[in-house]
Amino acid sequence: MLLFKAMSALLSYPSEEMRLALPEIADIVGKAPLLDPVRRDELLALIDELAQGQLLTVEERYVDLFDRGRALSLHLFEHLHGESRDRGEAMVELKRLYERAGFELAARELPDYLPVLLEYLSCRDLAEARDMLSDCAHILATIGRSLVARRSRYAAVLQALLVIAGERPIEVDKVPPVEDRPEALDRDWVEQPAFGGPLASVDPAAGAPAAQRRT
Repeated sequence: MLLFKAMSALLSYPSEEMRLALPEIADIVGKAPLLDPVRRDELLALIDELAQGQLLTVEERYVDLFDRGRALSLHLFEHLHGESRDRGEAMVELKRLYERAGFELAARELPDYLPVLLEYLSCRDLAEARDMLSDCAHILATIGRSLVARRSRYAAVLQALLVIAGERPIEVDKVPPVEDRPEALDRDWVEQPAFGGPLASVDPAAGAPAAQRRT
C-alpha cells in the first residue's frame, strides 16, 4: 500500500523534501505489483520530470495546472457540489470516516483533497482502497482527461488510480490537446451524486498536502 503514499506525494505541492524523496518513490513505483508496465513507465517519467530543473519551475508548473481553474481541482467534492451548501456536511462525514479508522488530518487539511485521500488509503487494505477509488472513478477520469488534454505527465497518477480501481485508462489519442485552460473544460464538470460508497455524502473546498495518522 506504499504505492498510494507515493502517489499522494507526487500529487502534493512540490517541495525540496519531496524532491529528495523521489529516488525512494521511484523504487516503490518500480516494485509495485499493482502497476502494469505502461502505468509504471508513465509514473517513472513523471518522477524524472519532477526531479529536473529548479524547484521554482516545478512549483510554477504545479500551480498553473491545479490552482487556476475548476476542471483540475484536486478537491474531489468540488466536482460534486461546487460551492453549494451541501459541501460542509459532506466534508464532516468524510472526516468522521477518517477518524473512525484512526486517521487524523493535519491542521488546515481538507478531507476531500486527493493527496489526503491517497494517504488515507495507504493505511487501509486493498479491497477498501479499490472500493473508494471506484466510487469516485468518474471524477478521477474527469481530472485525468483534463491533464491528458494538456499533455501533462501528472496524468500518470490518475491513469494508475483508474486502473487500480478496475476502470479503463483514458485513451490519450482520443483526447484533443489544448495549450491553455479554456472555459469549455470546466463545463465537463457534472454536479450530481457520484459516489456510491463511503464518499457518497461528502464535499469540496480548497486545501493542502498530505495527512497524518493518529498515534
